[in-house]
Amino acid sequence: MVMAFLLIIGLSFLLMAGTLTNMLSNYLFRERIRQDRAGLEKWAVQTASSLYTANSIQMNASVLQASGELGGRLLLLDADGKIHMDSFGLLNGTRLSVPEVVSILVGGKQVDYGVHEESGELVSDTGKVFNRGSNQNWTSLSSAGIVFESEVIGVLVLLSSVSEMMNSLYTLQTRMTIIFVLVATAAIISGMVFSGILTRPIGVLTKGIQRMGRGDFSARVPETGSGEIKQMAQAFNSMSGKLESMDKTRNQFVSDASHELKTPLATMKIMIESLIYQPDMEEGLRTEFLSDVNKEIDRLSAIVGDLLTLVRADGKSVKLDRSRMFLSDVVEDAAHRLRMLADKKSQTLNLELHEMGEIYADKARIDQVVYNLMENAVKYTQEGGTITVTLTKQGREAQLTIEDNGPGIPEDNLTHVFERFYRVDKARGRESGGTGLGLAIAQQMINLHSGTIQVESEEGKGTKFIVLLPLNKG
Repeated sequence: MVMAFLLIIGLSFLLMAGTLTNMLSNYLFRERIRQDRAGLEKWAVQTASSLYTANSIQMNASVLQASGELGGRLLLLDADGKIHMDSFGLLNGTRLSVPEVVSILVGGKQVDYGVHEESGELVSDTGKVFNRGSNQNWTSLSSAGIVFESEVIGVLVLLSSVSEMMNSLYTLQTRMTIIFVLVATAAIISGMVFSGILTRPIGVLTKGIQRMGRGDFSARVPETGSGEIKQMAQAFNSMSGKLESMDKTRNQFVSDASHELKTPLATMKIMIESLIYQPDMEEGLRTEFLSDVNKEIDRLSAIVGDLLTLVRADGKSVKLDRSRMFLSDVVEDAAHRLRMLADKKSQTLNLELHEMGEIYADKARIDQVVYNLMENAVKYTQEGGTITVTLTKQGREAQLTIEDNGPGIPEDNLTHVFERFYRVDKARGRESGGTGLGLAIAQQMINLHSGTIQVESEEGKGTKFIVLLPLNKG
């Protein structure tokens, strides 16, 4: 692009230089022609009578006077092209056959003009002189018809040197060419340097993209320079970082999912092999083994179901069956189902539900979220603990708060609680039958309803989950 731009600039400069040279040469020649014609026409009128009467004394006096006034060599020719008078006195009696004379005597012109080399070769009759001849001495030839009684009886020719003007034009042309070459050279060099500086970050960015295309999401590029190039580098690094994080999350997810599925499968394999290789096993022990296998199957089913839910949520393929509903009804139903478990642990389950209107949501999905959050609070709170569920209205949103006075979550773990398969206490999580996907599903479901879910906790003092859902809209 830079080279193409410089080429356009160079061609434009060359065209401009040629145009200026032409304009200047045309102007100089027009001025010269105008001056020569004006003087020749005046003297052609004055010498007409002396040429007609063949008064050599008057002709000689007029030619010499005109030559001095016009600043050049003057020739007086008759109708046959014969020179009657030469201000230099060298060509008297000879014939002059040049285009400027023939055009008047034969072509019917009144005046004519041309430029000749010293050798006599006609260079130009228009003033457009570009090709330097072998000889640098130039002569302009102006001619004007001598008319007497409406008849051309001769020609007055003015010869004057234009070498200085021609050489000035050639010098100008040469200088313009040199300037063009210098400017073009400087432009090409600076263009190459500039294009190298400009394209170097793009080259680095291209290599980074190629590395990423090969699966290396750790690729980063320097965020140097300014403007769009820096913004592109920043955008690439941001995208690369997100892809690397997503790739790590995916790998971790696959690893965790494999581990979660492998554990119940291994347990079932051991139990089933025991049943196979111990056909005389006691009936009570056999029943216990089969019950454990059934529990592991239920656990596998729960994990697969949760995984499918997350996959559908990630792919935006979860269809919400929305309807107008009271969130307080969902909370009361979940509390009713968990009351027996809370009583078994001598826990106090408090509900503080305030009237705040309807929400427009998928009741089954919201019930899944509320039950999961309340169940976690009951499971992970020590015996004799307290769980408080509060429902209030905050502006145009319903706020559901589930707070317990359990062991709390360490600060380092708070940012990970919504990650898939993450457990603060992995051993305790498996013992309680959790899959590690409940909070991840809860977050996805709340997001699908255009709401938010947050967690606040202090180790040793308890945990609080805060859910915000829009009122009367999805």
